[in-house]
Formats: sequence, structure tokens, C-alpha cells
Amino acid sequence: MGLLGELLLLPFAPVRGTGWVLRKVVDEAEKQYYDPAAIQAELRALEERLEAGEIDEAEFDRLEDSLLDRLEQKQKGMQGQ
Repeated sequence: MGLLGELLLLPFAPVRGTGWVLRKVVDEAEKQYYDPAAIQAELRALEERLEAGEIDEAEFDRLEDSLLDRLEQKQKGMQGQ
């Protein structure tokens, strides 16, 4: 892009910068959300809650399935790369 184009787009620089920052935040959030180590830690904490009687078996199964689905999605994503 030439100098003239850059000058014309200069007023939109804050918007472009904000968009870039938002993309980086979303990328990092997804990275942490699908991190296998984080999911395994959540599974351990979930099991501790079950053993402590904080949740019942049905709630444990529902939450465990959700965590295992996240782990599976991460693995599928890695295979597609």
C-alpha cells in the first residue's frame, strides 16, 4: 500500500489496532481453553468435588463429558493442521 493509501486509512488506525488486539485475546483464550493440561487439572478438581460430595454423579458425568469433548476437539484440531 502506498503512502497515499496509508494517509487515507490513518483515521481508521485505532479501529484496526483494536481489531488486532481482540483477535490476539481470542486466540489466547482459545489456547488456554483447549490446553490439555488445563483440562486435566479441571478433571482432577471435578473428581475431588465428587468425592467431597459437592456434586452428585449426574452432575459429575455431565461436566466430565463437557471437558472430554473439549479435549477431543483439541486433538481433532491438531490432526487437521
